[in-house]
This record gives sequence, C-alpha cells and structure tokens, in this order.
Amino acid sequence: MIEIYTVPVTPFLQNCRIIVCKASNQAAIVDPGGDKEKIIAKLTALEVKVEKIILTHGHLDHVGATMDLKQHYNIPVVGPHRDEQFWFDALPEQAKMFGFNYLDPFLPDEWLVDGEQVTVGSVSFKVFHCPGHTPGHVVFYEPNTNVVLVGDVLFKGSIGRTDFPRGDANQLVSSIKQKLFTLPDETSVLSGHGDNTTIGHEKASNPFLSGRFG
Repeated sequence: MIEIYTVPVTPFLQNCRIIVCKASNQAAIVDPGGDKEKIIAKLTALEVKVEKIILTHGHLDHVGATMDLKQHYNIPVVGPHRDEQFWFDALPEQAKMFGFNYLDPFLPDEWLVDGEQVTVGSVSFKVFHCPGHTPGHVVFYEPNTNVVLVGDVLFKGSIGRTDFPRGDANQLVSSIKQKLFTLPDETSVLSGHGDNTTIGHEKASNPFLSGRFG
C-alpha cells in the first residue's frame, strides 16, 4: 500500500510527488524540479526514510533540485531512459533559457528501460518508456493502487508539448495509446502539472486523442 503526496514547486507549478510505502515507511521523491527546502520540509513532516529519487525526464522543471536532494539524503537517482542524456547534458542551457539559477549537468545513477520495475520499499512500479514529449521519457505504473505517474506525457484534457528539441507529436500520441491506454479505465493519472485525471476520462474526452482535435 502506498500514499502519494504532491508538492508543487517552482513558478512552473510542477507536481513533485513523494511516494511512501506504508509497510516500510520508505519513500521516493519523483521529479524534484526545485524548491528543495519545501520538499525537505514535507519529507521531515512525514517522518519517512528517503531511499531514492525517481525521474520521468530531463527537463529542468522536473530535475532542478535533484542533486541538492541526492547530496542531502545520500541517495541514488533512478531514471529516466538513456535517450534522455542530451537533456541532462544541456542543463546549463536550460537554466539560462528559463531564467533559473545555473545548474551543472549531471546523470542519473541508473538508467531505466521499458518493462523494468522500480521499487519503493516493498512496492514495485512498472516502467513504461513513453517517448514523444522527450525521447527518453518514462512513466511509472503501480497496479495494486492502480495509479500511474506520467510526468509530462499526458494531462487532464491535454498532452505534453512536442515543440522542444527531439519532440515528436506522432510518437507521443502512439506512446499514450499503446502504453497508457492499455491500463484500466479507472487508473488514476498523476501528471507533472495540473490536476489528476483517469485513463478512462482521457480516452473518452481528451481532444488530442479522441480525434476531435488536429
């Protein structure tokens, strides 16, 4: 059994998530985009043991506080897929582009591949490689709680941007339909920005995926 807490960070209001395994009280930080003090304060209040950082992709608003938190807790960084390396290499340019403080390039301790499992305490999340928004984007599905953390692949009523370098709109739609839309309709979708939704709701009404837009 897991609990998932949301900590909106940075002016982009990116949904940093804290996953807590209730059986072990171990926790993972997903996409710490910035505001490290805010994230640390939440973790301290929860009184959990932080075991790892998990990343969906390499955009600055999802990784900006990663190295500070890695060093603070002495924990590994897991994910995304290796095809994302160019975004990590370009972190200084990303920071300059978006008006963030300078950020050194870094790489995760472990790359992920499609079909792999990532654990938080005694709970396992299945990894899906879902390129399109970025080439190495991954999402994380936990079948018992029936929740999927999708980063910037899918949003309530929308999909991820594809106008950044190596974005691909057709590939993104294919990723969503072939990977995410195979999950049960009642699956909760936790996006990197905005409100939660469900797979069934997006199948039925998302204009970018139902043929009613573009």
